[in-house]
Amino acid sequence: MKGPSPIFVAGTGRSGTSQLADILGEHPQIHRVPIETRFLVDPGGFRDLADALTIRYDPYAGDDALRRLSDLLTVRLVRGKDHDRGHTVPEAIGERHYWDAVGRLWTELVAGTFDEFVPGAGFGHADRAAGPFEQQSRRRVMARHFSDRGELVAILRRALDTMFGGAAADAGKLTWCEKTPFNLLCMDFLWELVPEATIVHIKRHPVAVVASHVDQPWAPSTVDGVLAWLKPVYDRWLAWKATAGLGARRYVELRAEDLAADWPAQRKALFAGVGVDDFATTSTFRARSLDHRDGQFDSGTRALIERTLGDVIPRMGYT
Repeated sequence: MKGPSPIFVAGTGRSGTSQLADILGEHPQIHRVPIETRFLVDPGGFRDLADALTIRYDPYAGDDALRRLSDLLTVRLVRGKDHDRGHTVPEAIGERHYWDAVGRLWTELVAGTFDEFVPGAGFGHADRAAGPFEQQSRRRVMARHFSDRGELVAILRRALDTMFGGAAADAGKLTWCEKTPFNLLCMDFLWELVPEATIVHIKRHPVAVVASHVDQPWAPSTVDGVLAWLKPVYDRWLAWKATAGLGARRYVELRAEDLAADWPAQRKALFAGVGVDDFATTSTFRARSLDHRDGQFDSGTRALIERTLGDVIPRMGYT
């Protein structure tokens, strides 16, 4: 029997994406990839590679894209543990599935290699000693150029199916859910990669999002800094949404406040939106987890935030 579609969770960050992904992962049919995997939409990941080997291709761009992807997949994601859950990405997905997918990628993406001559110190100066070191070389990679972008996307999709599909099967689930907040700004690519995917966008009042960002170690610590961080995100999202035709896509948009106000009914609507039956999850959205930031700013600071955001607040569905 055909199962529900894969799910991507998106948001601005600090809008409830983690809680929502955890809830989806409690459903008997949905495996929640435990941490943000980073290699789909982050710099140096699949999205950058897809452009570098197609519309932006030249030999240097291809070499650079493969080096960045290799560094991401074999160094950064292997060494870095998620600060909340304590896993590396291979551990979270499953080492066997992860390395099977990564190992296959290079044979499908590399056209060839060659050794580039690297002159020793002093090379080219006949009247000076060349130095005590031998001449060396470094390995250069020739990436494949894909005139048919669909061929490349199919390769990346197979890697995704090996990783996420394998993890879901190990968990006894029919499909998977991946959460990275800035999936929000990459929906075109995500639907290109997984056309049947459902993207769930969870929103929270922008003033509360600003308040929560101020307290995060990875974000600016001042209101002005957070506004400079967030305003372009909202502007980009709203500009894209205006022409995206989301009504024809598998797209679900939710407000965290609505989920908290009427959880059982909203949960049922959420699961219906992603194509599964309702299920009573242990995790919920609770009003006290959302409204505790209502008094974080004085009236002057709140007015500054609202002026700076301009029409973002009403366009995001808030008053």
